[in-house]
Amino acid sequence: MMDERKLRYLLAGAWNTVFGYAVGLALYSLFHEQLHVVAIGVVANLLAITMSFMSYKLFVFRTRGNWLSEYLRCYLVYGGSALLGVCMLWVLVDGLGLPFWLAQGLIIVLTVTVSYFGHARFTFRRNAVGNPKG
Repeated sequence: MMDERKLRYLLAGAWNTVFGYAVGLALYSLFHEQLHVVAIGVVANLLAITMSFMSYKLFVFRTRGNWLSEYLRCYLVYGGSALLGVCMLWVLVDGLGLPFWLAQGLIIVLTVTVSYFGHARFTFRRNAVGNPKG
């Protein structure tokens, strides 16, 4: 059976996915004539990662203090997950010839798992007495 924190992680992840998608669409529809799509993407990612950080910190891992260090570590975990995803996409689609939709689905499962452990053991790690460490 899944423990409570992993279930909270999946719920927060679902929310974060919907939020990030909605923010990206909203920013594009509001600013596509004034800003380049890359600028819109950067702003959308900053907002989405910040929302993810807040939901993981407050709802999933429930750590106290260490806001800045945990926020920066959160970006490192997401950067590592993104790099892993891009590399795996290349291997699975170009190297193994899998259809894009199947490769993307497999990658999501892998990156969600990697991100969970990255956040649990790095972003929001705790010391032996259960207090936030950082």
